[in-house]
Amino acid sequence: MSDSTVIARTDSGVTTLTINRPAKLNALNADVIDALERAFEQAAADPDTRVVVLTGAGEKAFVAGADIGELQNLGPDEARQFVSRGNALMSRIESLGKPVIAAINGFALGGGCELALACTLRLASDRALLGLPEVKLGLIPGYGGTQRLSRLVGRGRALGMMLTGEPVKAQKALDMGLVNEVVAAETLAERAAVLAGQLAVGAPLAMRAILESVHGGVDLELEAGIAVETACFAAICGSDDMREGTTAFLEKRAAKFRGR
Repeated sequence: MSDSTVIARTDSGVTTLTINRPAKLNALNADVIDALERAFEQAAADPDTRVVVLTGAGEKAFVAGADIGELQNLGPDEARQFVSRGNALMSRIESLGKPVIAAINGFALGGGCELALACTLRLASDRALLGLPEVKLGLIPGYGGTQRLSRLVGRGRALGMMLTGEPVKAQKALDMGLVNEVVAAETLAERAAVLAGQLAVGAPLAMRAILESVHGGVDLELEAGIAVETACFAAICGSDDMREGTTAFLEKRAAKFRGR
């Protein structure tokens, strides 16, 4: 699937989604959110898609934020609807059941940072800048930023970023655990492709179970979280992939996972 707002390309198990509003620094508006929702719905249903890479068009921005023009005149009721649509997209990405890699090629501010936070892994260009500057507009993050950032980097660091509104450069984002890896800008796409390719040949059911176990259990008490993990482990042991993986290990050959 491709349209003028989000360009999709699938190759060797990897679907790359490129937000295509470079003149607006790929800012999120209603059309972008709708297009991303459709693209991720298709990726979820597509058996040939095992990994998704999400990035922005151009050299300046992953997503520079929400489209402020759509925010300016919102009242409380319209605002609730506005953020509900964005949050539905973030939940869709987080619960996709397939790894989603954010290839952060520039500004990831406001809604763009929140979009990256909803992804499974985050690779950043050494030119990337990440932050939640909504306080400078008299706003707060509305697409899950207060919650996901706090869970990822800790309450103190998250509050520091949100209360000052100051963004962080890529290396600091790496140091605080906001991104998984920083690479040179000119190698970001290549590195994302290599990582996605590595995941695409892995065991898709096991990856889904890992995602379910982490997302379903990490905020529970330890005993309850372990119960979630145990249920996921038991379920995966009934799969053909588990038998193929263990057999391949014993036979000293590469496993061929089929996702069943």
